[in-house]
Amino acid sequence: MEEKKNKTKVLRPKFDNDLEIMELSKEDLEDEAIFSFGKISNCSLEDHEADKITFKQVIFENAIFDKIVFRNIELLDVRFQNCDLSNIDFSEASLHRVEFVNCKVIGINLSEATLRNVIFENCNGQYAFFNYSNCKQVAFLQCQLRSSDFQNSVFSKVEFQESSLLQSQMNFTSLKGIDFTSCDIEGMSANIADVNGAIVSAMQAVSLSVLLGLVIK
Repeated sequence: MEEKKNKTKVLRPKFDNDLEIMELSKEDLEDEAIFSFGKISNCSLEDHEADKITFKQVIFENAIFDKIVFRNIELLDVRFQNCDLSNIDFSEASLHRVEFVNCKVIGINLSEATLRNVIFENCNGQYAFFNYSNCKQVAFLQCQLRSSDFQNSVFSKVEFQESSLLQSQMNFTSLKGIDFTSCDIEGMSANIADVNGAIVSAMQAVSLSVLLGLVIK
């Protein structure tokens, strides 16, 4: 798999060479269950809820999770590839060295989650919830993030590259040092203090002028 470069140097997941083929069923997914060193392919789960599940060194391929609630989930060295995780509830999750590649994550709930070295690459994350999250070394590469919610979050070395943030919400989240020049930020909502130090193009600056109450003629 060709890996796109991320300027923030986010660490990719680490995997052993001999991951076992793993099956996953609702019966296995109990509270505080632990799954490690496996590869899960063509899995389909729906209408299930469990708390504090852990996945360590696990690769998901072509998985579909529908109406799934995994609050407080811990993901360490995990890859989701070509998966549909739309509307999955990962609130209060802990993600370390995790990547989502070519995934559908519409409406994913990562509110109050802790993200460390996480990559979203070529993903559809419209209406995703990242509010009150803590993100460090996180990259969004060529993603659709229209109407996503990043309000009240903490960003440290977060990167948006060639992504759509149309109508996204960034209120009460400092965007200092973040380069938006390759992104579509039309209609992005933020407070004046939030955009202080953000890196934007001249055209994007005009778009953001509405935050200052300016009328451009």
